[in-house]
Amino acid sequence: MSEQEIAHHEQDRFLRFALEYRLEHWVFAISFIILGITGLIQKYFEFPLSLTLIELMGGIINVRVIHRVAATVMMISVVYHLGVVTYRIYVKRYRLSMLPSLADAINMVGWFLYNLGLKKERPQEGRYTYGEKMEYWAVVWGTVIMAVTGFMMWNPIATTNFLDGQWIPAAKAAHGAEAVLAVLAIIIWHLYNVLVKTLNKSMFTGYLTRHQMEHEHPLELADILAGTHEVPVDPIKAKARLSRFIPAYSIVGGLLLVGIVWFVSFEQTAIDTVPPLESVEVFAPLPPTPLPTLAPTPTPRPTPETSAGAVDWNNTVASMLEAKCGACHISAALGELNLGTYADLLAGGATGPAVVPGEPEDSLLVAVQEAGNHPGQLTDAELQIIIAWINAGAPESPEGSATGIRYQTQLLPVFTEACGACHGDAALGGLNLLSYTSALAGSASGPVILPEDPANSPLIAIMEAGDHPGKLTDEQLQLVRDWIAAGAPE
Repeated sequence: MSEQEIAHHEQDRFLRFALEYRLEHWVFAISFIILGITGLIQKYFEFPLSLTLIELMGGIINVRVIHRVAATVMMISVVYHLGVVTYRIYVKRYRLSMLPSLADAINMVGWFLYNLGLKKERPQEGRYTYGEKMEYWAVVWGTVIMAVTGFMMWNPIATTNFLDGQWIPAAKAAHGAEAVLAVLAIIIWHLYNVLVKTLNKSMFTGYLTRHQMEHEHPLELADILAGTHEVPVDPIKAKARLSRFIPAYSIVGGLLLVGIVWFVSFEQTAIDTVPPLESVEVFAPLPPTPLPTLAPTPTPRPTPETSAGAVDWNNTVASMLEAKCGACHISAALGELNLGTYADLLAGGATGPAVVPGEPEDSLLVAVQEAGNHPGQLTDAELQIIIAWINAGAPESPEGSATGIRYQTQLLPVFTEACGACHGDAALGGLNLLSYTSALAGSASGPVILPEDPANSPLIAIMEAGDHPGKLTDEQLQLVRDWIAAGAPE
């Protein structure tokens, strides 16, 4: 190519982003892409594609590690960006071209009218369009939200030392929603405007063509052609400013990097504090049944002839009342009467105790049922069972037996109060104790409850070790032991 052809070629393209701009952009962009992928497959883990990607990455623990490494890279790139922007503005005296202005608002309205065909001329924009400025400041705002909520989830124990436990699931919800919004904005807005609308390759090559400059940045092109696009800088004054900038940013940047280290290593989360478990076979599938088998004969309900000692609240009465009365006196507690727990049953409602142990004739539950036509009417056989149970003293569970302990009515309130902040919706370490199925499934490291074996259950070991944020009382811990020993029934 001749010198004349080179000169002509240079006149047809203009430098948009120097190499250092492009490197900074791609470090941030790659960390964003990794964060988006690893974050969304955790948020929407039930989708087949998410499960496939998690498996390809080596499991959920690896996904979380990759997510956190990408987050750390992004935070370091933000610290670098703050230094670069300060250097360009303070030392090199670059124009504040990314700050929104009244002209941007006018251009936004102008583009709206132009796209509707109500205005014939395109708005004239400079170095950055109003859309590019909106994208930049959306990234700034989104990064702040993700950093704050990310810290709360990364360090939940420290967070709950200052805030209530519900802040953790709230942070998780905000983190996930902002992630979805950011990914959609990049795909729908950024990629469309850069690659589809104009095929802007400046982040790859560094240059824009004359046609692209005339189309997207006519005011900047006019400044370049007029030689007024760069602010004259006195080299002596610039050198003096640089001598002040270097030590100032070294201190500020160093403190920010120390803050990042503190951010990522502030505490050990539940992922690290759950002791390693022995490899045990949790589920062994049975061989396929060669021929259909008959359905098992249903266990008959107790009859009035059943001995009173065999009827108790946990094994008989609770399920009976839940089936017939639950819609009004468990979910809604009409008349202030809640039949969902043994204590509430004895406390009664607005008109007094529902059950008086040993006195069925004084028990309102019996009186209402004997009157008939109640929305939750018991059968005659069921009513006789209730009367026999009250005559026997209305026992809660068989004497000397732990099999009557129920997860929903006795274990769930204990786990909610002591463990819910970290092991509810937040599911630290993959452990959620506020669902029977999830509690038995355990954490990312394996089961924490081994039915019929409290001595080897990690949950008991952690509680007995002490100093856990969700400490159980001695009575609560014994209740959990008895429940596990009884086979951890639902």
